[in-house]
Amino acid sequence: MEPAVCPPIKRQNLAILLQRLEPLPNPRAELEQYQTPAEVAAHLLFKAFGMRDVLGRTVADLGCGNGILAIGAARLGAGKVIAVDVDSDAIEVADGNASSLGMNVELRTMDVRYFRERVETVFMNPPFGGQRRHADIPFIEAALRCAPVTYSFHNAETQKFVRRKVESLGGIIEPLTTYKFPLQHAHPFHRKDIEEVDVDLYRIVRRAG
Repeated sequence: MEPAVCPPIKRQNLAILLQRLEPLPNPRAELEQYQTPAEVAAHLLFKAFGMRDVLGRTVADLGCGNGILAIGAARLGAGKVIAVDVDSDAIEVADGNASSLGMNVELRTMDVRYFRERVETVFMNPPFGGQRRHADIPFIEAALRCAPVTYSFHNAETQKFVRRKVESLGGIIEPLTTYKFPLQHAHPFHRKDIEEVDVDLYRIVRRAG
């Protein structure tokens, strides 16, 4: 077994760095552009680092938003990082965030359904399906098509559906952690300033063969 490698930054410091990133100024409701909390992003990335899925790896962040997962992976030593989002405004914000920290991230404005590049690890926080039912399916399909390992957030209430979908596509789910996501008041139809939602983090492994 390969000897353990120490991360190039402490988890707390990574969370602080990610907290400084500019958020999306006008989140789009139809895309469910909810921000991944910096502490949660750092926790996920350190889990992936410990499982040797970051350092030196070719990584993709599907539906990157402001680039928090892509930038975090780059800071932890990913060999190549690609950030994909259908929203050109999000890509512009992610570009500014990566540039401000001197992180090398390739940014692509495109629908994840058309992303075909082979990578080693995918990180993603796809739509939870609150606005459009099963909006996370194209993300699951793209991830399993492009990478042997994926780290993905999903609404805890959809656990059975996500598991069936992943297994039907030749993947295996390894549940990791459940987080409380504080969803900020980002859209006019929200009634609460902040609503906490249970969100599951999965490590999805593509079956060999």
